[in-house]
Amino acid sequence: MQTRAGTPRPITRYGNPVLHRRCAEVTSFDEDLQQLVADMFASMAAAEGVGLAANQIGVDARVFVVDCPDATDTNVVAHVVNPVLHLPEGRELEVDSEGCLSVPGVRADVGRPTTASVTGVDMFGQPVRIDGTGLLARCLQHETDHLDGLLYVDRLPAKQRKRLLSESAEAPGVGVPE
Repeated sequence: MQTRAGTPRPITRYGNPVLHRRCAEVTSFDEDLQQLVADMFASMAAAEGVGLAANQIGVDARVFVVDCPDATDTNVVAHVVNPVLHLPEGRELEVDSEGCLSVPGVRADVGRPTTASVTGVDMFGQPVRIDGTGLLARCLQHETDHLDGLLYVDRLPAKQRKRLLSESAEAPGVGVPE
Protein backbone atom coordinates (compact mmCIF):
# COMPACT_ATOMS: atom_id res chain seq x y z
CA MET A 1 0.00 0.00 0.00
CA GLN A 2 1.33 3.40 -0.99
CA THR A 3 0.57 6.08 1.55
CA ARG A 4 1.99 9.12 -0.21
CA ALA A 5 3.13 10.31 -3.61
CA GLY A 6 6.58 9.18 -4.56
CA THR A 7 9.32 10.99 -6.40
CA PRO A 8 11.23 9.06 -9.05
CA ARG A 9 14.93 8.72 -8.29
CA PRO A 10 17.75 7.85 -10.72
CA ILE A 11 18.47 4.16 -11.24
CA THR A 12 21.88 3.02 -9.97
CA ARG A 13 23.91 1.25 -12.65
CA TYR A 14 26.03 -1.89 -12.44
CA GLY A 15 29.41 -1.17 -10.83
CA ASN A 16 28.11 1.07 -8.05
CA PRO A 17 29.25 -0.55 -4.76
CA VAL A 18 25.74 -0.44 -3.22
CA LEU A 19 24.64 -3.00 -5.82
CA HIS A 20 27.38 -5.48 -4.99
CA ARG A 21 26.95 -6.07 -1.26
CA ARG A 22 24.20 -7.37 0.99
CA CYS A 23 21.82 -4.58 1.97
CA ALA A 24 21.20 -3.62 5.59
CA GLU A 25 18.18 -4.96 7.46
CA VAL A 26 15.47 -2.36 8.03
CA THR A 27 14.88 -1.63 11.72
CA SER A 28 12.91 1.67 11.62
CA PHE A 29 9.34 1.57 10.36
CA ASP A 30 8.78 5.29 10.10
CA GLU A 31 7.77 8.01 7.65
CA ASP A 32 11.19 7.79 5.95
CA LEU A 33 10.53 4.14 5.10
CA GLN A 34 7.05 5.00 3.82
CA GLN A 35 8.56 7.70 1.62
CA LEU A 36 11.24 5.30 0.37
CA VAL A 37 8.60 2.77 -0.69
CA ALA A 38 6.60 5.51 -2.44
CA ASP A 39 9.74 6.75 -4.20
CA MET A 40 10.60 3.18 -5.22
CA PHE A 41 7.18 2.68 -6.84
CA ALA A 42 7.57 6.02 -8.66
CA SER A 43 11.11 5.13 -9.77
CA MET A 44 10.03 1.70 -11.01
CA ALA A 45 7.16 3.23 -12.98
CA ALA A 46 9.38 5.93 -14.50
CA ALA A 47 11.86 3.25 -15.62
CA GLU A 48 9.05 1.00 -16.88
CA GLY A 49 10.16 -1.89 -14.69
CA VAL A 50 8.27 -4.71 -13.00
CA GLY A 51 10.42 -4.78 -9.86
CA LEU A 52 12.92 -2.60 -8.05
CA ALA A 53 15.21 -3.09 -5.06
CA ALA A 54 16.17 -0.20 -2.79
CA ASN A 55 19.85 -0.42 -3.74
CA GLN A 56 18.85 0.20 -7.36
CA ILE A 57 18.13 3.79 -6.30
CA GLY A 58 21.24 3.92 -4.13
CA VAL A 59 19.63 3.05 -0.78
CA ASP A 60 21.28 0.40 1.40
CA ALA A 61 18.09 -1.20 2.76
CA ARG A 62 16.43 -4.61 2.39
CA VAL A 63 13.29 -3.41 0.59
CA PHE A 64 11.84 -4.20 -2.81
CA VAL A 65 8.69 -3.35 -4.75
CA VAL A 66 6.96 -5.23 -7.54
CA ASP A 67 4.24 -4.47 -10.07
CA CYS A 68 4.34 -7.72 -11.97
CA PRO A 69 2.00 -10.37 -13.44
CA ASP A 70 2.05 -13.98 -12.32
CA ALA A 71 1.54 -17.06 -14.53
CA THR A 72 -2.25 -16.42 -14.64
CA ASP A 73 -1.73 -12.78 -15.73
CA THR A 74 -2.91 -11.53 -12.33
CA ASN A 75 -0.92 -8.40 -11.60
CA VAL A 76 0.64 -8.22 -8.14
CA VAL A 77 1.54 -4.79 -6.76
CA ALA A 78 3.38 -5.10 -3.47
CA HIS A 79 6.40 -4.21 -1.39
CA VAL A 80 8.41 -6.33 1.03
CA VAL A 81 10.77 -5.21 3.79
CA ASN A 82 13.48 -7.62 4.99
CA PRO A 83 12.41 -10.34 2.54
CA VAL A 84 13.32 -13.99 2.91
CA LEU A 85 13.16 -16.03 -0.30
CA HIS A 86 11.67 -19.53 -0.21
CA LEU A 87 12.27 -21.84 -3.18
CA PRO A 88 10.62 -25.22 -3.82
CA GLU A 89 12.41 -28.46 -2.88
CA GLY A 90 12.30 -29.93 -6.39
CA ARG A 91 13.53 -26.94 -8.31
CA GLU A 92 12.13 -27.21 -11.82
CA LEU A 93 14.04 -24.52 -13.70
CA GLU A 94 12.64 -22.39 -16.46
CA VAL A 95 15.11 -20.63 -18.72
CA ASP A 96 13.80 -17.28 -19.86
CA SER A 97 15.08 -13.89 -20.94
CA GLU A 98 15.86 -11.57 -18.05
CA GLY A 99 16.86 -7.93 -17.91
CA CYS A 100 17.61 -5.38 -15.22
CA LEU A 101 17.08 -1.65 -14.83
CA SER A 102 20.63 -1.39 -13.45
CA VAL A 103 22.03 -3.08 -16.59
CA PRO A 104 19.97 -1.29 -19.27
CA GLY A 105 19.73 -2.24 -22.91
CA VAL A 106 20.61 -5.94 -22.64
CA ARG A 107 18.92 -9.22 -21.74
CA ALA A 108 20.08 -12.81 -21.28
CA ASP A 109 18.58 -16.23 -20.67
CA VAL A 110 18.71 -17.21 -16.99
CA GLY A 111 17.38 -20.42 -15.40
CA ARG A 112 15.26 -19.92 -12.29
CA PRO A 113 12.75 -22.05 -10.36
CA THR A 114 9.20 -21.72 -11.73
CA THR A 115 7.72 -20.90 -8.32
CA ALA A 116 8.98 -18.85 -5.39
CA SER A 117 7.65 -17.27 -2.22
CA VAL A 118 8.87 -14.35 -0.18
CA THR A 119 8.07 -13.61 3.44
CA GLY A 120 8.86 -10.42 5.29
CA VAL A 121 7.00 -7.39 6.55
CA ASP A 122 5.42 -4.31 5.03
CA MET A 123 6.43 -0.70 5.70
CA PHE A 124 4.41 -0.77 8.92
CA GLY A 125 6.06 -3.95 10.23
CA GLN A 126 3.07 -6.20 9.46
CA PRO A 127 3.79 -9.72 8.12
CA VAL A 128 3.68 -10.18 4.34
CA ARG A 129 3.87 -13.27 2.13
CA ILE A 130 3.92 -13.28 -1.66
CA ASP A 131 3.63 -16.55 -3.58
CA GLY A 132 4.80 -16.23 -7.15
CA THR A 133 4.48 -18.17 -10.37
CA GLY A 134 5.65 -17.26 -13.86
CA LEU A 135 7.20 -13.82 -14.23
CA LEU A 136 6.33 -12.94 -10.62
CA ALA A 137 8.37 -15.92 -9.33
CA ARG A 138 11.32 -14.73 -11.44
CA CYS A 139 10.85 -11.17 -10.17
CA LEU A 140 10.80 -12.23 -6.49
CA GLN A 141 14.07 -14.11 -7.01
CA HIS A 142 15.66 -11.28 -9.04
CA GLU A 143 14.81 -8.59 -6.47
CA THR A 144 15.91 -10.69 -3.50
CA ASP A 145 19.18 -11.35 -5.34
CA HIS A 146 19.65 -7.57 -5.62
CA LEU A 147 19.32 -7.19 -1.86
CA ASP A 148 21.99 -9.88 -1.45
CA GLY A 149 24.37 -7.98 -3.77
CA LEU A 150 23.84 -10.24 -6.80
CA LEU A 151 22.68 -9.12 -10.24
CA TYR A 152 21.38 -11.49 -12.90
CA VAL A 153 24.50 -10.93 -15.02
CA ASP A 154 26.57 -12.27 -12.10
CA ARG A 155 24.88 -15.64 -12.73
CA LEU A 156 26.18 -15.76 -16.32
CA PRO A 157 29.46 -17.15 -17.68
CA ALA A 158 32.27 -14.57 -17.43
CA LYS A 159 32.61 -13.99 -21.20
CA GLN A 160 28.88 -13.45 -21.66
CA ARG A 161 28.72 -11.15 -18.61
CA LYS A 162 31.66 -9.07 -19.87
CA ARG A 163 30.05 -8.69 -23.32
CA LEU A 164 26.67 -7.70 -21.88
CA LEU A 165 28.19 -5.20 -19.47
CA SER A 166 30.17 -3.65 -22.32
CA GLU A 167 26.99 -3.33 -24.42
CA SER A 168 25.04 -1.96 -21.46
CA ALA A 169 27.69 0.70 -20.78
CA GLU A 170 26.84 2.17 -24.18
CA ALA A 171 23.07 2.09 -23.54
CA PRO A 172 21.23 5.10 -22.15
CA GLY A 173 20.00 4.82 -18.58
CA VAL A 174 16.36 4.25 -17.75
CA GLY A 175 14.01 6.28 -15.58
CA VAL A 176 14.83 9.80 -14.47
CA PRO A 177 18.28 11.18 -15.34
CA GLU A 178 20.93 11.49 -12.65
